Amino acid sequence: MKNSFSPLQTARLLLRPFEESDLENVFKGLSHPDVIKHYGVSYSSLEETKIQMTFFRELEVNHSGKWWAVCSADNSIFYGGCGLNNMSAEHRKAEIGYWLLPEFWGNGIISEALPLIIEFGFTHFSLHRIEAVVETDNENSAKIMKKTGFQLEGTMRECEIKNGKFISLDMYARLNTI
Repeated sequence: MKNSFSPLQTARLLLRPFEESDLENVFKGLSHPDVIKHYGVSYSSLEETKIQMTFFRELEVNHSGKWWAVCSADNSIFYGGCGLNNMSAEHRKAEIGYWLLPEFWGNGIISEALPLIIEFGFTHFSLHRIEAVVETDNENSAKIMKKTGFQLEGTMRECEIKNGKFISLDMYARLNTI
């Protein structure tokens, strides 16, 4: 996968382009029951997971977003992924998303990674608005949204069916103040 953007970094995190060698880790995350409980896609095989790898690559090609692999600063540990998708240049907005392997939950990794992506979206893509759609019962994501400066704008009640049941979605957003 070719990448046109430099990695993003904090003292303990490296956000870098996804590589073909990440396939097994992406499958590990997007097939794990605890991860996919609140995530929009899941895969049952490595072969099927290649769809997700293509998605990451095509975001840039189609100018519809950018996703990063979230790793330790020395790139020795893969934690998960996060990024921007559903970008609208016309409306200067995008949707933010993320997932993390469960063994790394509760360590502040996503709370540390999201500000890098938010700043990147506001400065590099000139976004005015970044949105997040969170399942109403996903309390951990709601906490992350509030911690990273997103405001709850409302709840879309029973607006989707997941696993045969209606679910409600909360809309969070953060506006560019940079």
